Order: sequence, then C-alpha cells, then structure tokens
Amino acid sequence: MMSTEIRYLYNSGFTVRTDRHFFIFDYYLDTPRGCGLDKGVIDPEEMKDLNTVVFVSHRHPDHYNPKIFSWRKTVNHIRYILSDDIRTSEEVLLVHPGQEYDLDDLRVRVLESTDVGAAFLIHADGLCIYHAGDLNLWYWDGEPDDDNEEMKRRYQEQIDTLKGETIDIAFVPVDPRLGDNYLLGLDYFMNAIGAELAVPMHFSDDFSVFRKLETDERARPYRNKVAFFSQRGAKIQYPPASLSENEINYQ
Repeated sequence: MMSTEIRYLYNSGFTVRTDRHFFIFDYYLDTPRGCGLDKGVIDPEEMKDLNTVVFVSHRHPDHYNPKIFSWRKTVNHIRYILSDDIRTSEEVLLVHPGQEYDLDDLRVRVLESTDVGAAFLIHADGLCIYHAGDLNLWYWDGEPDDDNEEMKRRYQEQIDTLKGETIDIAFVPVDPRLGDNYLLGLDYFMNAIGAELAVPMHFSDDFSVFRKLETDERARPYRNKVAFFSQRGAKIQYPPASLSENEINYQ
C-alpha cells in the first residue's frame, strides 16, 4: 500500500489520496481564489485525471458548497456521495443513516449524526476511513443536564456501532467552542473504537486546540496517534514514517 496523503482544507474539509481514489470531504471554503491544495483550496485542474469521490455529510454551509458540482466540467471521473438531508437536482448518490452502500470499488456505511446529516465509514484500497461530519458529543456548558446526557447517550450509541471495525484514519471533531468539553467526542471514540491515525477537525482556524491536546491528560493514552498540524493546506502522511512526522511543537 502506498503512503496515503491527507490535506487539511478548512473546518471539517479534507482530501485523502489513496492508491486508487481521491476523496474530498465537506469542502466549503473556496477562497482565496486561484490557490491550490497547498493553501487548502480545491483547483479542479489538480485532480482532473484522478478517480475523485466527493462526500458531503450535511447541508450546513460550513460543510457544503454547491460549487463542488462545477468540478464536473474539468474532472474526468468524479462522483458525489451526499447525506440525504441535502436537496439538489444534481446527479448524486444520496445516502441515509443506518444504510450501507456497495459501490464496487468502495463500500460506504452511514451513521446518524447527533446534529444534522450523517457520518461516513469508508472501505477502499485496503483502508478504513471514518469521517464524522457533525456526529459529535456536543456537550455545552449551560445547557440543561438532561439535554447534555441525552446527547451523550445518542453519541455513544452511534459510535458503539463501529465496534469490531479496524479504522486506519478517523476525522473527529474537537471544537474549541465547547471549552473543556472539546475532547469528549474524540476521547470516547479513541477509547471505545480507536484509530491508527486520529485527525482533529471542526476548529476552523483556531489551531490553539492543538496546544490543549498536547497537554490534556485525557489524551495521553492515544496522543501519539493524533495528527498535529498548524495551517490550512497542511499535508499529513499515513502511515507516518515516524511517530513525530505529523506532529508540531508549540513554543
């Protein structure tokens, strides 16, 4: 298996280039114009000859930009897999939580979000890739305890359906707006399921979340499996050549 290349686009947006596929997840921020992957912007010319599959987890504007359909003009082989909460007249595969889709060259299992839409578990090219979308333990200080506990129950119920899976790469929210609760979703995921590489997301450009991850005792048992990066367009390799390859130091 060749090394898999991951790029941070913005918020929950990433690309994953495997042996035979170029996956794009939850792309929405298409500025600054004229840039490419090095700056976290999709330039369809860069992928015109790649077997491209575009995933959108839900309709929220920080996860979905209809501009993705303009790529069809340039990219020779492109498919779209969208959560069925999205309304579009474009030719796409709309997928529903609780279902599994065998597409010959990849298999997609769909989980129910604790917000809107879906999370994806993808088997392709000898890899298992998980992208959470907005499936997270959204435990907000100030919300009624009953609401937070119900959120916790729903989140754990969905994550527990992944038991028995061996996940290579997992994209999981670590939203700094949650304060000290930012780690709850990732922490449960890594302890209950685990992944060879956990990639934090849903922090926009607030990279201070990585400083917290470096020192948070809760993350200590799996910290060496977390990808640390410091800018939009950052490149992450899987598997890393060393444990420190995808890590950075904050001084």
